[in-house]
Amino acid sequence: MHEYLSPGRFIDSDHPSVVEFAEKHRGSSRDPIAQAVNLYYAVREAVRYNPYTFSRDPETLRGSYALATGESYCVPKATLLAGCARHCGIAARIGLADVRNHLSTPRLIALLKSDVFAMHGYTELYLQGRWVKATPAFNARLCEVFDVPALEFDGVNDSVFHAFNRQGQQSMEYLVDHGQFADVPEVFFFEHLQQCYPHLFSEQMPALLGDMQSDLSDA
Repeated sequence: MHEYLSPGRFIDSDHPSVVEFAEKHRGSSRDPIAQAVNLYYAVREAVRYNPYTFSRDPETLRGSYALATGESYCVPKATLLAGCARHCGIAARIGLADVRNHLSTPRLIALLKSDVFAMHGYTELYLQGRWVKATPAFNARLCEVFDVPALEFDGVNDSVFHAFNRQGQQSMEYLVDHGQFADVPEVFFFEHLQQCYPHLFSEQMPALLGDMQSDLSDA
């Protein structure tokens, strides 16, 4: 378990801001499950979900970067949760998967040129002798806007994605699970994204992403 408890480049559990955040939100209980649950909700709500913050700069994958900016997408939020957990002595790693989002906004589909979200990130925490999935990506306000129940986590059951929204419409589905990693596999991560979305790696993309920031301004 050493690699899942040690600081990594992106799961930077020794970064001062991550340490401070983890200490503030872990709670007074010594129970790892209670601490994991507290950290999950803290990360989910403290960092607003915004897919347009994606950058080709690897440094933006750090948990500390997500914490500093206050908004990010699923992968940096997952590394932040993993970093907080490691600081608290809970083994943690990141998982990556390709998912289909049936409730994505037209602007985001236009940006990606696809309804498939490649390299969606989630966290796995080692609790009571087994790995449990936790997905802190979508803050409660965002879920309210899209009429999807906020994803809960109890430290015992996997917390991935609700398959349906409140109206019974299909919400998210997992297509390919790329597995779990001790830290974000930088080369694999960006190579797969470039294969799925070659246009995102053009010189015009940073400006386009900036223009689209307002798509989630109410969430």
